[in-house]
Amino acid sequence: MLEVAGITKVFFPGTVNERRALEDVDLKLREGDFVTVIGSNGAGKSTLLNVLSGSIRSDAGSVTVDGRNVTRLSDYQRAAYIGRVFQNPSAGTAPHMTIEENLAIAKKRGMRRGLRWAVKKSLRSDFRDDLATLEQGLEERLDDWVGLLSGGQRQSLSLLMATFTNPKILLLDEHTAALDPQRAALVTKITSELVEAQGLTTLMVTHNMEQALAMGNRLIMMHQGRIILDVEGEDKATMSVPDLLAEFEKHRGAELSDRDLLQ
Repeated sequence: MLEVAGITKVFFPGTVNERRALEDVDLKLREGDFVTVIGSNGAGKSTLLNVLSGSIRSDAGSVTVDGRNVTRLSDYQRAAYIGRVFQNPSAGTAPHMTIEENLAIAKKRGMRRGLRWAVKKSLRSDFRDDLATLEQGLEERLDDWVGLLSGGQRQSLSLLMATFTNPKILLLDEHTAALDPQRAALVTKITSELVEAQGLTTLMVTHNMEQALAMGNRLIMMHQGRIILDVEGEDKATMSVPDLLAEFEKHRGAELSDRDLLQ
């Protein structure tokens, strides 16, 4: 479903600020895989998602989605294949448009758009049903500006919008990190339900190691632009936070606390 081959990305090459964000990364996801990604700051997690989404172009390597090479496609061209939710709840929605209008735009992702009014009455019933699954009363607020919603509500809406067109790949970039614990738990629950219901192939970056172990069928750890651990199935199910820390210590060469991976 997703194949990343030899991806390398260097920022500010040839300067004193040169930083190798990704170093010859290979990764394959099967259809329906739910992979959590952990690693310290600067490990290359978000850069990997940016390369996959087309937000930035790699210096070398290729990205293939469902058999199609999308390496040279920009982010808007990949929108038909890839859905993404960002860490910032404000990033995935248009604040000065209504909930209904945001949903209508998401419904057209990856499709040709004309100059017709985007919201059709026939869609409103479907929108209400979809919003009701979020259990936040948003189905009764279709005409409210999205900018009036709380962070948790906006993130839930972003998640729903990202999965509207049943994308080939769903990218989640620390999408619960900016929320309070209660809202983060709700968005995590919604995430699990949507991914399972639609069988979405998912790559989720998180700094929460317990979350990384609890969610998905596979876990990868990154360090200095490389994948240093890839576990799945029973191996993942039996791992603990101390096991992850011990694995990271092998590569960093120093004793760690959980704070090191949470920063």
